[in-house]
Amino acid sequence: MAETASLNIPTVDLADLASDDSARVERAASAIREAFGVFGLVYVKNHGIDTQALNRFYDAFAAFIARPAEEKKPYGRADIWYQRGWTPPNTEVAVASNGQPDFKECYFVAPYPNDPQSALEFPELYPENVWPKDAPPYFEDGIMTLGRSLHEAGLKLLRGSAVALGLSESTFVDLCDRGAHVTRALQYLPLTDAQVNTDIVWGEEHTDFNLLTLLPGGRFLDPAGSPAPGPDNKSGLYLRTRATPEAPNGLQVRGTAPAGCVVAQVGQQLEILTGGTFLATPHVITAPGVPGWQRQSAAHFMHVHTNTVLFPLEKFRGPDAIRNYAPPVLAGTYDIKTLVDIGLAPASALDKLGYRHYDRLNRQRAGA
Repeated sequence: MAETASLNIPTVDLADLASDDSARVERAASAIREAFGVFGLVYVKNHGIDTQALNRFYDAFAAFIARPAEEKKPYGRADIWYQRGWTPPNTEVAVASNGQPDFKECYFVAPYPNDPQSALEFPELYPENVWPKDAPPYFEDGIMTLGRSLHEAGLKLLRGSAVALGLSESTFVDLCDRGAHVTRALQYLPLTDAQVNTDIVWGEEHTDFNLLTLLPGGRFLDPAGSPAPGPDNKSGLYLRTRATPEAPNGLQVRGTAPAGCVVAQVGQQLEILTGGTFLATPHVITAPGVPGWQRQSAAHFMHVHTNTVLFPLEKFRGPDAIRNYAPPVLAGTYDIKTLVDIGLAPASALDKLGYRHYDRLNRQRAGA
């Protein structure tokens, strides 16, 4: 994929959103409206992420990934739909990928304790964290600290997003209270000589199904496994902008954050709630044109609570929005369906939806 201009993706300063100066707040709100409305993505500064701590965690994560597959296998928990612990290579498939699995290994954790009632209702979406035995130093503390820092930055951005749309400041924050939030560490795997410069990508083009995704930035590992600058300009995050009459397919734009910034992306849940005013970001992770290189990254996925009804909020509930996003659906149901679609949950997970006691009458008639 050719290098594409950034098209001036806006940057929002979280310090502006916290200011008592109405002009600074409006400057940030205006940046959010443009960024999330056109690109589905914004750059964020003054976010509170410690770069040194992030790299220290990446070192620990690399040490875990380097372990033999058999040693990692107990932490690959298909029974909880890989929502905690290790995700093996070639497990997840983007909905629009035509069947190509992502070339990555991952580790999922919840950075905050589960809500007990939600865990009873949706046990696979709220399982307990799974930790590797003899984890590398700073593995557990690193990902938990990272997840909480990203979550706090995300809450500030969600408050600003509500203000930008003329909603009550707490609108989105209230909806994601006690949600099934997860932090994910990712390691994109090296391609062989035969795989580079083909149609193979590290992560196929897709949109995230959650409310908001926070990306703190990643790093490349050279063929010896050492952190290094990227080997070429082919690899990275590319996003697809909103379609226009001039560009009906949208424009593919490299999403390289300015120094010191993190990236925040709109998820499908936020798109639905805003009736398409904010756009879920189609994005792809391309691989370098040379073999042997890996890339480490992380993401924090903020979700609305599983009992939230996903449908445009009243302000955005025009005829087009209703047609586009009907019927209303429970967020937990939406999550289960999506996890089946991307291969993390089995198709049998759909049997959890709807009434499951049709055999009760037969047992009663049989006197059981």
